[in-house]
Amino acid sequence: MALHQFTLNATWPGGRNEVGHIQAGNLNTQISIPPEMDGPGIGTNPDEMLLGAAATCYLITLAAMIERAHLPLEHIELSSLGDVDVSNGVFTYKRITHRPVVVLNKEATADHLQRLKNIVKQAESSCMISRAIQGNVELVLEEDLSIAS
Repeated sequence: MALHQFTLNATWPGGRNEVGHIQAGNLNTQISIPPEMDGPGIGTNPDEMLLGAAATCYLITLAAMIERAHLPLEHIELSSLGDVDVSNGVFTYKRITHRPVVVLNKEATADHLQRLKNIVKQAESSCMISRAIQGNVELVLEEDLSIAS
C-alpha cells in the first residue's frame, strides 16, 4: 500500500467575517465566507474549494481514462455547478453538476463515441473526491459529447 499525505496550514485571525489564509503545496490563498452567505468574499471559500476539488478530480480522471482508451481526443473542457441549500440557518452542500464537453477528432468513429459515453460516466465513480463525498452530495453529469466535423 502506498500512502500519500497532503498537508495544509491555515491561519484565522478571529471572528466569522475575518479573512484567513491557507497554504498547501501549490495552493496559497486567502479564505473567507462568500458574500452570498453575508461574508467579506475575499479569496476563496470552502464551497468553491469543494467544487474545485470535485471538478478537477473529475476532469483529470476523465482525461486519463480517455488517454488509456486511446480515443482520438480533440478537445475537453468542463464547467461545474455547486448547489448549497440554506434551510433554517443550516448550510448543506446538496449537489454538484459537472458539464463536460468532449470533442473527438474527425477520424473518430461511432464506436469511439460510444466508448466515450461510457468513460464519461465511469470517470465520475472513479474519481477519488467523488468517492469521498458519495452519499453526502448528489453528483450529476450533463455531458455534451461529439465528433469534430
